[in-house]
Amino acid sequence: MGRRRRKVVKVRRRKLPELFLCPRCGKNTVKGTIDKKRNRAVVICSNCSLNGIFPAKPQMSEVDAYCLFTDSYYEGKLQEEVAVE
Repeated sequence: MGRRRRKVVKVRRRKLPELFLCPRCGKNTVKGTIDKKRNRAVVICSNCSLNGIFPAKPQMSEVDAYCLFTDSYYEGKLQEEVAVE
């Protein structure tokens, strides 16, 4: 008599998202990029064009840049662009 084979359980690793939620327009269109040569992080919303540039540390990721972006938006440090018609 043979014994039963064990069921193989695959562990799925969650990946970090590439697009984040915009604090102004509420859409999932914010993307962060980190320039290691210039030591800066740029975060831009492609829907409402809200953006921010922050100094980047060596171990910083896009999620960290997004957190700085949302913190500075809610503190009022990011300039609101007003359209003149």
